[in-house]
Amino acid sequence: MSKVIVGMSGGVDSAVAAYLLKQSGYDVIGLTLRTLEAESRCCEIEDAAAAARKIGIPYHTLNCISEFKTEVISPFVEDYISGLTPNPCVVCNRCIKWERLMYFAKVMKADFVATGHYAHVVKLENGRYTVKQASHSEKDQTYMLYRLSQEQLAATLMPLGDLSKDEVRKIAEEAGIPVAAKPDSQEICFVPDDDYAGFIEREAADRVPPKGAFVDEEGLVLGEHQGIIHYTVGQRKGLGIALGHPAYVKKINAETNEVVLGTEDSLYSSRITCRAVNFMGIEDIADELTCNVKVRYHHEAQPAVVRRLDDDRIEINFDKPVKAATPGQSAVLYDDSGHVLAGGIIE
Repeated sequence: MSKVIVGMSGGVDSAVAAYLLKQSGYDVIGLTLRTLEAESRCCEIEDAAAAARKIGIPYHTLNCISEFKTEVISPFVEDYISGLTPNPCVVCNRCIKWERLMYFAKVMKADFVATGHYAHVVKLENGRYTVKQASHSEKDQTYMLYRLSQEQLAATLMPLGDLSKDEVRKIAEEAGIPVAAKPDSQEICFVPDDDYAGFIEREAADRVPPKGAFVDEEGLVLGEHQGIIHYTVGQRKGLGIALGHPAYVKKINAETNEVVLGTEDSLYSSRITCRAVNFMGIEDIADELTCNVKVRYHHEAQPAVVRRLDDDRIEINFDKPVKAATPGQSAVLYDDSGHVLAGGIIE
């Protein structure tokens, strides 16, 4: 039997992934990565342990608190202070989850690691590994996985790619797994109250940017904002300013401590650039690449032409303008079959 380490978060998806792999004949070991001291994480560990007991597999925890602070939380705070809107889950997947799962697999002499993500791991004809969109698009999580390395993908199993959420819950219920009805987590794990600004103020203290000016696209001062960490590109609600017409955050300028407001039309762009590019389904872009691009998790991928700018950056030109491509978020490139080709951080 092949041995597999399953990352168990305490939720139903990872529990069912472990169950299905065991049913398929794998020698399964459950592992929860302890990334926070928070009491809520203790509850998740208890839920994961209870699920592992019911499934009948060994279960372990691994302390990653220090690494999580360094690799995920600190960059998240710094990005917000710099006027960006980061996606910490993208970083965490490669630098924490898979890094630590594969470390533990090596210790335990396991052949694979596995997670409860809704995606497929495939090997393409060109010899490269990538992730393919899940069969049920409403749960597809490939956008969050585009930074995984070839080594990580080659050792990864994702057994939920063909299943819907309802099917996963039904499997868990029929198997008597105790987290079958547990609600999905909707927020970033280290900001459970969804108050990003409050979290950053606690973490960064005296380095948090002060109040500043709302300005229009010509630089005319419109009013006072509460600090750039309270805003993100595309935001309309909660601005705290009345202009007599709908206003949206078009840009956050950390250098001048200004938040630029514009109309909804001003949020659309035909061209964006990305840095920190990770190639997955392809090794590189030789000339130009025609593909489909998502600029946020719940965005429908749009046709575009992609070109190399330099060793670290790409330029994406969309056939039709896309709304609120936000600096700090990710742009992920797909082929027509739903395979991830590459991705990068929007500049």
